[in-house]
Amino acid sequence: MRFSIIRDVVRTWILPAAMVLAAFVVMPINAMAQNSDQYTMDEVVNAGHSFFGETSGALAKVIEKAFSQYGLPNGYILGQEGSGAFIAGLTYGEGTLNTKNAGQHPVFWQGPSLGFDYGGNGSRTMMLVYNLPSIDSLYTRFGGVSGSAYIIAGVGMTALKSNNMVLVPIRTGLGARLGVNVGYLKLTPQSTWNPF
Repeated sequence: MRFSIIRDVVRTWILPAAMVLAAFVVMPINAMAQNSDQYTMDEVVNAGHSFFGETSGALAKVIEKAFSQYGLPNGYILGQEGSGAFIAGLTYGEGTLNTKNAGQHPVFWQGPSLGFDYGGNGSRTMMLVYNLPSIDSLYTRFGGVSGSAYIIAGVGMTALKSNNMVLVPIRTGLGARLGVNVGYLKLTPQSTWNPF
């Protein structure tokens, strides 16, 4: 008798309540997994491998460091740039912003720098974009400190910030560059020669 009462209570009240509770817990987890606008490290490394080619052994380590410091990006830019410096420097580049929820968009960047920095380089660039609220918010200035030391070829990473957004350029290029500088990159939807 007691067993049948307990069984009826479980069937009538506890089991349906547990199913409803499970639905509320599992649905948001599944929704987050399906609606995530962030990129995993594997996705970024694979994009880097196909873009950079054989220099990607060192690239994977640099990307791993970026992920350990900043987490999962919600966008990345693939492009190329050229820069040169003799105390004061200039950088110009162009590429494509890739996002999961807003597609691909052309982007251009330019900016001045000042510091103990000498040389020039041309590089392929991947920029990881963190905390991007909208495409239009990307078109602003990102400031930071950059350093480089390589002759012939190298892979380097810096971090630039604008409000809550973080831009992490990862560069692999050819040239000769030595120094440390302070500057910014101005990202724009169209190309411009004005670095300011």
